[in-house]
Amino acid sequence: MSYATRPRAALRLRATALVTLPLLALAVACGGDGSGVKDGRSTAIADVPAAPAPGAADRAEGTTSPRPAAKSAYYDAQVKYVQCMRTKSGYKDYPDPKLSGYLDWAEIEKIVERTGEDEAWKGGRKGVCFPEMRAAMDVEPEVDQQKAYESLLAHAKCMRDNGVSRFTNPTMSGGQAIPGGDPNPASPVLDSGSPAYERAEEACRSKLIESVEGMQ
Repeated sequence: MSYATRPRAALRLRATALVTLPLLALAVACGGDGSGVKDGRSTAIADVPAAPAPGAADRAEGTTSPRPAAKSAYYDAQVKYVQCMRTKSGYKDYPDPKLSGYLDWAEIEKIVERTGEDEAWKGGRKGVCFPEMRAAMDVEPEVDQQKAYESLLAHAKCMRDNGVSRFTNPTMSGGQAIPGGDPNPASPVLDSGSPAYERAEEACRSKLIESVEGMQ
């Protein structure tokens, strides 16, 4: 099966796993527990004030509207990642991040569908933008894993209610919310390119909070 015909959900899940599993392993190896605490320090930035003065990130968005101060570092880091994806990786229409700093996964999905390249999900061609992606992940606001799980669960139930009966629930492992979806990601049984799946996906998109978009 080619990238162009492989179900989108499988591509997204595989790309997410390629990034999150090595990072979780690294956190454990360094004495962390995956909870946002490393070497006795929190990796979250929620309590770090930052001036909302316009800068490179504002120019990339084409606006000087104030951004949430606690998330400006994350937003700016994502802007650098997006710039890398547009230049070094060649995805010239890679979408700007949202003002919250999270990527616009719906628009990124369109690039994957058009190009047939799942590298557009994470890190770019040959991982050329992995350093910028990692820098953004290092300053991502701490995710409430319980809320993440509840969001993923609501989305999974919605998908089943809308006709995708084999869509599986998320799980919790080591305090981390693990997305559900295809019951056999290695050999997908769900056709995420079918009209029925796409209708369910559209109906259930609002169930996902920003911190888990692109995971399930």
